[in-house]
Amino acid sequence: MPVEAQELVCREGHIGLLTLNSPGALNALSERMFEQAQEALVRWADDDRICLVVLQGAGDRGFCAGGDIRELYHALQDPTDPGKPARVFRQEYRLDYCLHRFPKPVVGLAHGIVMGGGLGLLAGCRYRLVTPDLTLAMPEISIGLFPDVGASWFLNRLPGRLGLFMGLTGARLNAADSLRVGLADLAILPEDRTALLERLQGERWTGQAAADDNRLFRLLNQLQAPDYRALPASQLERHEQYIARLSAGDELPEVIDQLLSAEVDSEWWASCMNTLRTGCPVSAWLVWTQLKKAQQMPLRDIFRMELAMVSECIRRPDLREGIRALAIDKDRQPRWSYDRLADVPEAVVAAHFVPEWDDETDPMGLE
Repeated sequence: MPVEAQELVCREGHIGLLTLNSPGALNALSERMFEQAQEALVRWADDDRICLVVLQGAGDRGFCAGGDIRELYHALQDPTDPGKPARVFRQEYRLDYCLHRFPKPVVGLAHGIVMGGGLGLLAGCRYRLVTPDLTLAMPEISIGLFPDVGASWFLNRLPGRLGLFMGLTGARLNAADSLRVGLADLAILPEDRTALLERLQGERWTGQAAADDNRLFRLLNQLQAPDYRALPASQLERHEQYIARLSAGDELPEVIDQLLSAEVDSEWWASCMNTLRTGCPVSAWLVWTQLKKAQQMPLRDIFRMELAMVSECIRRPDLREGIRALAIDKDRQPRWSYDRLADVPEAVVAAHFVPEWDDETDPMGLE
């Protein structure tokens, strides 16, 4: 089963344990995984025995590397089921929204690689626990997409225009970085993941969401966290002043010029700039625009906006080309539809932001 849904018996009450179970593919999210996870969450939301949910990834290498872009590429190429790409994204967004709005406490246990759709899942959890080997990023600009899965919501809540920087550069954050800016709540040692589940099973859960959440909050705060000196050094601590200053500006071309021309002696920074330099120009405009538009939007409208954006990305050539270059032919030489930021017509960007749904026609089933 690509997703394992288990019900753990506690001293009182039950825990729903949801495990992404495709470790050979870094738990990359497929259509079947979205279906199975959604089925379990819907069932557990209405099951009075289930008092809280834990979400984790199988294997040692990562919680979730994001969506299965190879599956997406083949779906984009398949004329027999032209609706599949849009259908898969709808399923993913429905699952992410379900986690954000789940009526019971949800604990995300994330380790190793957490990228794209993996961060979308983690961001929807009430409590986000990470291990010291964490690598977290939103690298969609490299495949001609944009930071989706609700990223317009959680990137906008980061300090100093860090959300814009992450979207433009695919910046990889470690555990110390993620804790520093609030993308994670608590660090735990990898070997303590099993012990935590055992500790949760030893508790008396009431089935009353507020009481169980209070008990869970106190329990998690009693855990022995790794010594902060054992965590990797924070890249953001070193670079956040550069990021805030260089990402400031009222025009995207100005911001990108400032970033690319800055003299910062750092391998981490150089990697970020390489992604920005080689990323899709249309995607850069999408990042800039989505974060501006989402500032005053409620979460459900953000998911609708992003789904409309995805619909246009599916119609255009850059997404297919970006996946080809990165994951299919692996030549890392994408031929984007526009070579430069200045070449992208305003109409092309605007076409991604045409509203497609209202409360009655919303295909994501958001309630």
